[in-house]
Amino acid sequence: MKLEVSHLSVRIRNQQILDDLSFTAETGSWLVIAGPNGAGKSTILRALCGSLPGRSPISGTILADGRDFQAMRAKERARAAGLLSQNHTAEYDYTVEEVVRLGRYAWDPSAADEQLLSDALRMTGLESHRNRLITTLSGGELQRVFLAQLFCQDPAFLLLDEPSNHLDLIYEQQIFDLLKTWAAERGRGIITVMHDLSLARLYGDQVLLLDQGRSAGFGPPDAILTADRLEQVYHTDVYAWMRKLAQAWDEEKELPHQE
Repeated sequence: MKLEVSHLSVRIRNQQILDDLSFTAETGSWLVIAGPNGAGKSTILRALCGSLPGRSPISGTILADGRDFQAMRAKERARAAGLLSQNHTAEYDYTVEEVVRLGRYAWDPSAADEQLLSDALRMTGLESHRNRLITTLSGGELQRVFLAQLFCQDPAFLLLDEPSNHLDLIYEQQIFDLLKTWAAERGRGIITVMHDLSLARLYGDQVLLLDQGRSAGFGPPDAILTADRLEQVYHTDVYAWMRKLAQAWDEEKELPHQE
């Protein structure tokens, strides 16, 4: 499947959030949306899945294989794209398995349901937690539950808003590697909002760099995340800061001698 976004603009409460954005995303690849806070990154994901606040003026077109995405029935859109937001609440006493299983709502019951459920729990490290109530989980565990629900939903595109939010370092590495492999092997696409530019360079096939709701560049990471372009968008020497961070790990610190 191919998503084609043309001249997308969004206003919320009389404020221009996105302004004339155009880009494409294809299954089998990973598109990273990067930019400073307030640039409109999360709004793109909400526009793609139709979850903007009510009556938010939106213009432009979003096509899924040439079809008007916004005109699709709700279940069709859910099969095309599913969203993992940054924050989740757990105010009901469902088990982990029950919440993950809800991801199948967009599909007719089939023999594949149980295998997709098992795979989703296994991939997110939740097999041993399947019978726990979600109200007893930590923030990182809850994030993995809703990621598993999205795997179970199995849409053509995963829309991920800071997917490593709340995750321990070990799960961050595992989830990003898993997503990369999953997209390639299953022919799915990933569109991810990321603040971490190192992760964007490492995992992204394409990058959409935003600056105050407008595109500051769209293309391969090496072509978009250049020193000059990043300094214009972030108003600081990003490359110098990244090198300083890397140097802190490359240099062995001399520890005080202990008797």
